[in-house]
Amino acid sequence: MLRVLGGMLGRSRGLWRGARPGLHPTRAGGGKAKGAEDAALQTAEPGYKTFQHDRKPTNFDKKVLVWAGRFKREEDIPKHISSEVLEAARSNIRIKVCYIMIALTVVGCLAMVITGKEAAKKDQTLVRLNIEKKARWRAEVEKEQEAAVGKAQ
Repeated sequence: MLRVLGGMLGRSRGLWRGARPGLHPTRAGGGKAKGAEDAALQTAEPGYKTFQHDRKPTNFDKKVLVWAGRFKREEDIPKHISSEVLEAARSNIRIKVCYIMIALTVVGCLAMVITGKEAAKKDQTLVRLNIEKKARWRAEVEKEQEAAVGKAQ
């Protein structure tokens, strides 16, 4: 099956089956060029730790960490936190806010459907309301014309 599909797409069999790993220079090392990781370590500061606590949280960051459930109270939050922890908490809050917005949208749609059905039962359609409004406008224009004719005479 794969040979037929590969032949139809004009690709060689080696790409589908039997390809030897390690032939591609960037893929052999896990997707990075071989010296990229070494160069990053050499350019870093001498005392730099990979998972260093590198950020002092603001009051809003503390609230986000508590809302996300990372910490029970704001007093439990250390003086410095890693940016990864804060980003994970923000993502968690972002997802919760999206869920709330989805729920409110569904509730709003249901409310509009219910009120629309009630209005249809009472025959309060947009067409009927527009016809009544235009009839009122015509009556007002006729009164104004009669008043203008009455003043002219």
